Amino acid sequence: LSFYFKDRKMSTEKKVFDAYGLYYDLLYEDKEYQLETEYIHDVLKENNCTGNNILEFGSGTGIHGQMLADKGFKVEGVELSEKMVKKAKTSDNFSCFQGDIREVRTEKKYDAVISLFHVINYQTTNKDLTDVFVSANKHLQKDGLFIFDSWYTPAVISQIPEVRIKRMSNKDLNVIRIAEPTIRHNENIVDVKFTIIASDKNIDKHKMFEETHSMRHYSIPEISFHAEKNGFMLVGTEEFLTKKKPSENTWGVTFIIKKVET
Repeated sequence: LSFYFKDRKMSTEKKVFDAYGLYYDLLYEDKEYQLETEYIHDVLKENNCTGNNILEFGSGTGIHGQMLADKGFKVEGVELSEKMVKKAKTSDNFSCFQGDIREVRTEKKYDAVISLFHVINYQTTNKDLTDVFVSANKHLQKDGLFIFDSWYTPAVISQIPEVRIKRMSNKDLNVIRIAEPTIRHNENIVDVKFTIIASDKNIDKHKMFEETHSMRHYSIPEISFHAEKNGFMLVGTEEFLTKKKPSENTWGVTFIIKKVET
């Protein structure tokens, strides 16, 4: 889901996300959403976010957003995939809509913008990243926070992505996902080819599709540079969930940046 070259590229991205959305919740059924929500709640409070209005970039099927809403936040989500938006369960304090996080303008101001589950890594060009930062800036109050997690360059270089196979099932489906990475060293990008095989237990029917996710990993100096260029200041980095200092063993890093100018 690298973003740009507008019409053709956008249609490709939506097609990938929409196909993926059919099996997304099952594939990530073991994801620790509650723990991650508690973590984001703590990060917001530790960094003096006193308001409760949040804009979520890449809200998926809305699980994080709904859990934050249950904690008293008012969350509005932006998600590229129409199918994921349709699967999301809304409430008085959580809503979401289909849109591109690089271009969206709600004409509202929020206390924080959050973006979880490596959404930032789908921004594979400097323009993509700049557009997301500009979009976040336009939606934030002064001193508002932009918080996101990212693949961390030192860890990607040190650990080297490898082929992985994941199997999940529920009462209706068996799903196998094969992830095969191709590294583009000179671009800091990993192309991950997913082969997904889904079996319907009720009618003994199989479906297979392939998709490629292009993921750009980022270093602390890169994010700091782009933050300062777009009206932000990097105020914190830590390992996602553990809060440890980032190292070559830290695959996922949380970046906490503050809006300092429009």
